Amino acid sequence: MKKVLAISFDVPASRLMSATALLCLLFFAATQRTAAQAAQPAIGGTNTFVNTALGGFILGYDIDQTGNEGVLAESFALPGLKQNVAVETFDQKTGKIIKIVTEQMNTKNDFVSLGIVGNSVALLEFEHVTNLYVDGRKYGTINPLNSNKIGPAWTPPLTKDDIISSVSEDQGVSNTAVMFFNNGGGFNSWVFSSNVAANTFGTPIEITNSLFDENVSPVMAYDSATNQAVLGGGNGCFGCTTEIGTVDLATGAQTSFQGLGFGFINGIAVDPATGIACTTTEDDFSVEFYNLATQTGTIVTIPGANNQAQSGQDVEFDPIHKWFLVGQEFTSTAASGSSIQVFDEQGNYIESVNGLSLPASPVLIALHPSSRAGYVLVTPALTHLQQFRY
Repeated sequence: MKKVLAISFDVPASRLMSATALLCLLFFAATQRTAAQAAQPAIGGTNTFVNTALGGFILGYDIDQTGNEGVLAESFALPGLKQNVAVETFDQKTGKIIKIVTEQMNTKNDFVSLGIVGNSVALLEFEHVTNLYVDGRKYGTINPLNSNKIGPAWTPPLTKDDIISSVSEDQGVSNTAVMFFNNGGGFNSWVFSSNVAANTFGTPIEITNSLFDENVSPVMAYDSATNQAVLGGGNGCFGCTTEIGTVDLATGAQTSFQGLGFGFINGIAVDPATGIACTTTEDDFSVEFYNLATQTGTIVTIPGANNQAQSGQDVEFDPIHKWFLVGQEFTSTAASGSSIQVFDEQGNYIESVNGLSLPASPVLIALHPSSRAGYVLVTPALTHLQQFRY
């Protein structure tokens, strides 16, 4: 009979315990990683919608980037050129209307939401109509938004014929940039700064470069680090170059340089911490990234895009993740619908937010950066907002 040689290894108990502890640690880490992945909501449009209280179409909206509420204005058309109009707040998580803050029934007047500025301050416009055209404009606030009631008036240095074309999307800083033009007084664009909560204003500054005139649909962002309005414009003709400009809102000093891309600039956003601006151009379905200090930049094509219909629209900046989000009416990364394309500041593509239905004209990508969520308007009815995750 063969003898079986028994071999024993004298392994210290402490090493066996260390190995066991290591296996437990690796298992725990893997479990935590799986749980974190499961907890991260799916990227894309969700089934959470905000429906207007009166069933009307939306005239401006935004969400509080540090709070739980959003705001919208709506108008429900009636016979005889009349309408029911209202301003409402809604819950970002559920999409439910919290309160009709103000409303008018069977009127020719309307309300417009100009967005949320400063620290949780909703800025509103009231347009008064006696016959057919607007004959008076007043501005108010909901301050703070979660008070759910009309607050102090905002009294900018504007006439009844001055129309606000853009309010910068830069929550969390005191000042906001405002661009306007005079309806009937030419197409020249003007800009000024305002601390909306304090109801204070800088001197309006006329923009001298005609490539930023209102008739060529300029876009504007605000660099709070330099107190500059950052502009994007151009003639919009096919194959025509673009223009990037800055206006010092304290001194009025203006600079501009030729941009990258061709056709109209559809959207613009700025990271004040780095001075990087991002724009989208119409003709070449591209996204541009500029160093405003050096007036240099790079250009990238939207992933999968191969025609003008897939050009980018609104651009918004996420200051937490340092990402630019670009709206796209006709997706180039999904089988159908609309998308939001996400890039970092170097122009690297991050991800696509699919499953949306954006209108043809650029509309606000309203962001809540800390929760990587937001809302956008839904076509064709324009009566509700859709939540998305990114």
